[in-house]
Amino acid sequence: MWHETDNKLYKAFKFKDFSETFAFMTRVALLAEKHDHHPNWTNTYNKLEIWLNTHSAGDKVTDKDRLLASEIDALTQ
Repeated sequence: MWHETDNKLYKAFKFKDFSETFAFMTRVALLAEKHDHHPNWTNTYNKLEIWLNTHSAGDKVTDKDRLLASEIDALTQ
């Protein structure tokens, strides 16, 4: 579940290993590029954290962020 805090949507993911994590990050990157919306994220081995907000809207959470979050979730199913 995504959490909204400090004008950002946040979610942490955990995968089996680094390869699985990196493959997911690649799919997210392609999706984000398609939407011209680029997340902030960190990765350590099998853990990934993503923060979403819209820079052009003053770094606030917008429908654009909620849509991307929903589509990122769909990648995990």
